[in-house]
Amino acid sequence: MATIEYAVDGHVAVITINRPEARNAVNGEVARGIEEAIDRLEADDSLWLGVLTGVPPVFSAGADLKEINAGRAGELGTERGGFAGIAKRARTKPIIAAVDGPALAGGTEICLSCDLIVASTTARFGIPEVKRCLVAAGGGLFRLPRKVPFNIAMELALTGDPIDAERAHHFGLVNRLCDPGQALSTAMEFARQIEANAPVAVRASRRVIYAAMTEDEETGWRLSGEGMAEAMRSEDMKEGLTAFIEKRPPQWSGR
Repeated sequence: MATIEYAVDGHVAVITINRPEARNAVNGEVARGIEEAIDRLEADDSLWLGVLTGVPPVFSAGADLKEINAGRAGELGTERGGFAGIAKRARTKPIIAAVDGPALAGGTEICLSCDLIVASTTARFGIPEVKRCLVAAGGGLFRLPRKVPFNIAMELALTGDPIDAERAHHFGLVNRLCDPGQALSTAMEFARQIEANAPVAVRASRRVIYAAMTEDEETGWRLSGEGMAEAMRSEDMKEGLTAFIEKRPPQWSGR
């Protein structure tokens, strides 16, 4: 059975880590599989966003420590994608993490690599690497302070202790909180909200939001203008205005 399952639901790619016997820990096969799934999502014009999840009861325990202990730490990532094939992966399409159960260490870093997070109340997030004389090198140490208050990020990094889904939702790390076993269905409902919008405009908006975290306001104005120009050149711009005038749902082409 494949360690990464790939399915299509409407305009949404559903990517599932299927290694429950190892708590969905990342080995070389998982990393390559996630990268390949993202490649498929990015290359398919009929797909507008993705959902990434893990077979319950764990989202992902992060890096497979047995692989690290065996000297195979370099296999836990890919050249383009970095850790788990996603941490450094340049993308244009949004991905929602659907988290049922713990997402610890690299599991949290996979979630931070996604654009949005849906979590059930069984989820936990944390970067416990310091407890094993390791460092969270998959993006957690610089992405967490961008997602949660600085002191909370510092607490997670220095104590190695996790926070539960409710606290993560309180601090804004989690977008949607749901009952156990409902993370994937809730993420798909969330995906439908995004799927209802013009994909060209969604991608342009995502690009500007990310730039806003590191660029100055002048750059923000420039990128916003470029995004608007890109949307106005698209076929879907006319469809969006026509649908509004005709009081009907738009039929997006993605072009």
